[in-house]
Amino acid sequence: MIPASFDYVRPQSLEDALASLGEHGDDARVLAGGHSLLPVMKARLADPGVLVDIAGIEGLSGISETEGGFQIGAMTTHAEIESSALVQERCRSLAEAAGSIGDVQVRNRGTIGGSLAHADPAADYPAVILAAGAEITVAGAGGERVIGADDFFTGTYETALHAGEILTSVRIPAPAARGASAYLKAAQQASGFAVCGVAAGLALDADGAVESIRVGVTGVAATAYRATSVEEALTGSAPSAESIRKAAAGAGEGVDALDDFYAGADFRRHLAGVYAARAIGKAWIRASGK
Repeated sequence: MIPASFDYVRPQSLEDALASLGEHGDDARVLAGGHSLLPVMKARLADPGVLVDIAGIEGLSGISETEGGFQIGAMTTHAEIESSALVQERCRSLAEAAGSIGDVQVRNRGTIGGSLAHADPAADYPAVILAAGAEITVAGAGGERVIGADDFFTGTYETALHAGEILTSVRIPAPAARGASAYLKAAQQASGFAVCGVAAGLALDADGAVESIRVGVTGVAATAYRATSVEEALTGSAPSAESIRKAAAGAGEGVDALDDFYAGADFRRHLAGVYAARAIGKAWIRASGK
């Protein structure tokens, strides 16, 4: 299909981009890589009158080490994240999620900022962002503000972004000394989107017990969520394959799961438990050096 007609602007600074959004109000949408927005425009599920292309703005892409972690610019592509030695070292789950998105063309054009702002319930990044305890920086007419991952995803294709704001970067905290993460998913074969994707990040104490753990789930419900019951069951315990399996079984319990032609609600809840066990087990093996 062909999208409805629209105007196109390509500002060269963040200030000009914010001014364009302010000028056109609800009629404007931000264009990053385009792999999330353009398909819904072609299907006439969105018909913005103005596209504000932020690809030409300097400083919105790249991966850099920061005190206590690392930062990723919103326009950084999935391919850049997947291949980054810093990301692979500090947050393996993020590299794994980036490498599992779509196909080569999508990974070389799509961006982390565009994906997060779009907030597709089957996208890969939300699970990792939740499991990592990331912070998302956004800019608006009133200046910058930082949104914690737990507060960012508010519904299907809905986030805590205010009208006229632009997502500018994502900060991932540094892992603990004995910390590790992993991301695994059951993918829709045609699109690569997650029928169920689980990211786990955990840290072990000196005795090998779980000091902290965060588990993010995507693809199962209308928005990504933390499997807090799983986290609570494992925190403070010395994990084993059996204890992880038993705790992970609760990853889909009490969830209002999606029910569509890709998978039924009960099957999605089942997948949440299976993939939570696998992701947590993989992170545990990495953290313990086994």
